[in-house]
Amino acid sequence: MTSSACERRAFAHKINRTIAAEVRKQVTRDYGSPQLSKKRGGAHHPLPLTEVVEPVDFEEYVSSHAPGVEAGPLRQLMEFPQDDLELLQLDKECTTLEPPLPEEEEDSLDPRVRDALAVYTDDWLVIHRKFQHYSTTYTPHNSERQRERQRGLVKQTFELDESAAHDRQDDQDDSKRRSVSLDETPRGSWASSIFDLKNSSPDALLPSVLERTAAEDMDHKNTEARSQGRHSDLLGLYPPPDEDEAVERCSLPEVPKEHCGQRIMVKCLSLKFEIEIEPIFGSLALYDVKEKKKISEDFYFDLNSDQMKLLLKPHTPHIVISTLARSAIFSITYPSPDIFLVIKLEKVLQQGDIGECCEPYMVMKESDSSKHKEKLEKLRLQAEQACSRLGRFRMPFAWTAIHLLNIVSSVGGLDRSDPDSDSERKTHGTWNEKKKKGFERMSVGEEMCNFATFRPATLTVTNFFKQEGDRLSDEDLYKFLADMRRPSSVLRRLRPVTAQLKIDISPAPDSPLYCLSPELLHVKPYPDLRVRPTKEVLEFPARNVYTPHTTYR
Repeated sequence: MTSSACERRAFAHKINRTIAAEVRKQVTRDYGSPQLSKKRGGAHHPLPLTEVVEPVDFEEYVSSHAPGVEAGPLRQLMEFPQDDLELLQLDKECTTLEPPLPEEEEDSLDPRVRDALAVYTDDWLVIHRKFQHYSTTYTPHNSERQRERQRGLVKQTFELDESAAHDRQDDQDDSKRRSVSLDETPRGSWASSIFDLKNSSPDALLPSVLERTAAEDMDHKNTEARSQGRHSDLLGLYPPPDEDEAVERCSLPEVPKEHCGQRIMVKCLSLKFEIEIEPIFGSLALYDVKEKKKISEDFYFDLNSDQMKLLLKPHTPHIVISTLARSAIFSITYPSPDIFLVIKLEKVLQQGDIGECCEPYMVMKESDSSKHKEKLEKLRLQAEQACSRLGRFRMPFAWTAIHLLNIVSSVGGLDRSDPDSDSERKTHGTWNEKKKKGFERMSVGEEMCNFATFRPATLTVTNFFKQEGDRLSDEDLYKFLADMRRPSSVLRRLRPVTAQLKIDISPAPDSPLYCLSPELLHVKPYPDLRVRPTKEVLEFPARNVYTPHTTYR
């Protein structure tokens, strides 16, 4: 045997010594080349390796390749049921007594405008699919559904699962037979085999095995035999697919309705000052400090006495009942621990600076009314003159805020149901200390901000801040609200105004009585049109809400 390289066996000469990397480079270089196209006959165009192949559109393929006239066993899989779609007319529910439409008469509107408004008044046309419950789009094969389908199935027993148990049972039977027949059976393999044959149970006989039967009759008998004892849901035995890798996922759309978040009701009960010389008006609004947005429109309320209202009678000869509302319903789509209820007070426009107009409320006390009797009469006379001349105009007076998280978590610093409490009225420092203790105990995340289920609370707010300047800008307000959540020296620089506002905050009922929509329409049920109403305040969501508008606004 020689060691020469040329003297190798015949099969060794046919081994390809090219490595895999070189093969891949060669294929990539030659793929799509004219030489390769000629080898393939030149009929196929080169296909880049990175080109994405679009899947076949099933509906388009079926419509362009209609099945033949002849009926086949799988033809029903290619055709759509003729009676699958059904059109249903569903009455559109109107939540108000009056339809939400423009004030102009319908005949005076442009035809295209009338067609656009019909979207808010016409009934719903629902497309119902009779056989959609058979689709996995609406009834997906999840693990919970598979368990429900398997409850009525008979437990399957297979030979493979029982082979080990049968072997063990046979071994036990053999040992018992040997022990019993040890003295009676002669020694030898032929004797033990005869004993086993005599003691074994015979198999069931197969009837008509040797009889001649027509093929059609045999097929008919087999068909009947297969239909007996079958499982009602054969696919229930199949394991459910992974929900993260679902082929199709779709939810049955609901009938569109107007969006509504978590709702709270705020009732303004009373507003008192140390001195009463002129009408004072209030407004409520919700602010989100984190988003730095105002998330509701203003709700204006009037808690003045009849004597103060008489000063403005020349300017308000007719009172609309909607202006008498003292309760408001606020909607909160995105609950957050950074939402504040801001209360602003206004007074009739007067000549002079805001500080000069607010000075009597910060200096004079009710107990000192006898000492300043002449000064109070002078202030009332000036207020009457201002109301008679400028009764339609307002000027800012004072403001305060309530952290709604304190109401929900029941750890706030505001007193509840305690109208006689004087601890908050003494100094601003006392109020700040109470707020500090409350927030030191509070550690609540956004998951605790559930404004739909909390215990109703009656608050007595006694700390108002005099508004500095002609206007309280939103940037300044957000800064003050952020400081109210923690002890800060910024609020200490604000001068307090002594007042006492009593309000009630509670979750709003599902169907409140005597309620007005943001468009001042009567919301059902509204038994009596003469009763003082409750207003629904329009929400400005902090983030987008992807729901259609179903009512005209």
